[in-house]
Amino acid sequence: MRKLYEKNDLRFALLWILVYCVVSIPIRGSLGDESPAMLIGLAVIASGIFVFVKKSGLEETYGLVKWKGSAGDYLFFIPMLILMTGNLWGGIRAAYSGMAQVCAVLSMLLIGFIEEMIFRGFLFRALLKRDAVPVAVTISAVTFGIGHLVNLLAGQGGLESLIQVFFAIAWGYLFTLVFYKSGSLLVCIAVHGLVDAFSKFGAHGGNSEYVYVAVTIVLSAGYCFYLSRRPAALR
Repeated sequence: MRKLYEKNDLRFALLWILVYCVVSIPIRGSLGDESPAMLIGLAVIASGIFVFVKKSGLEETYGLVKWKGSAGDYLFFIPMLILMTGNLWGGIRAAYSGMAQVCAVLSMLLIGFIEEMIFRGFLFRALLKRDAVPVAVTISAVTFGIGHLVNLLAGQGGLESLIQVFFAIAWGYLFTLVFYKSGSLLVCIAVHGLVDAFSKFGAHGGNSEYVYVAVTIVLSAGYCFYLSRRPAALR
């Protein structure tokens, strides 16, 4: 892994995305998010990423550090914290019971860490070396969004997957700009993990999900505009 990273960090990022998809999609499709196998697979991937970053001394490069500047510079991340609760707007109902719910929630938290590290950390940082900032941000955000089409392979419906793509692209822009401007992925990892975890407690159905997607797109656009006017922590 280290040799590939030093030779071509973009291929390194794409390899991690491939590994993540190959491990998670078959398990999610056949056993579901509540499966212990899903939790174990994600834990192995997350551990591999963390150990590589830690042993290589790349914590600052990939945002495992506190953000630069004061929290007020980023409006105390309030737009992200508001949107984080969106899966609960339609009511609260646990998706599973007992250990199945515990496994599902822990898996969602791990997904937040993994996806932020590979899409915002590895991929975005590699693109930033090669492309202009708007191009790197857009590719990272859109790739993250389109990547959710793989949920079709796990049995998710077509319309639901398409809506999720636009939802994820909005979050992708938001997370990428927060990382670019603050130099930290910690808030992104926490918020991403909780968004996914709250999805296992939301009472899905009705119009609340469409409202959540619409509010996410609008609020993300406004917050990204604000962030675009802030000085960048990354080069």
